[in-house]
Amino acid sequence: MAKLRIFTVLALLFGVLGTVNAQTLEMEGVASASDGARPSSGMTADSVESKFGAPEAKVAPVGDPPITRWEYKDFVVFFEYDRVIHTVVKRHKSS
Repeated sequence: MAKLRIFTVLALLFGVLGTVNAQTLEMEGVASASDGARPSSGMTADSVESKFGAPEAKVAPVGDPPITRWEYKDFVVFFEYDRVIHTVVKRHKSS
C-alpha cells in the first residue's frame, strides 16, 4: 500500500512538472520599465508631480489603505497614501 502511495505521488508530481512552462508576452508600442518615461514604485506624489507635471485627472482615494489614481496622457499612476505602488502605460489605439 505504501508503494502505491509513493508511486501515485511521484506520478502526480512528474505530471505537474511536465506541464510547467513559461510564456513571453510581447506588446507593441509599450515603453520598457527602465526607460524613466514613467514614475517608479516608491516615488512620492510630490516627486511625481515635480518630474511629470500635474496629472490630467486625480481620482479621489478609495478603500483602506487609501488608493489614489492620477491619470496622465500616456500612463496612470496608483498611489497608496502618497507613494507610487504601480504605474500602467496606456495603450494607444492604432489607426
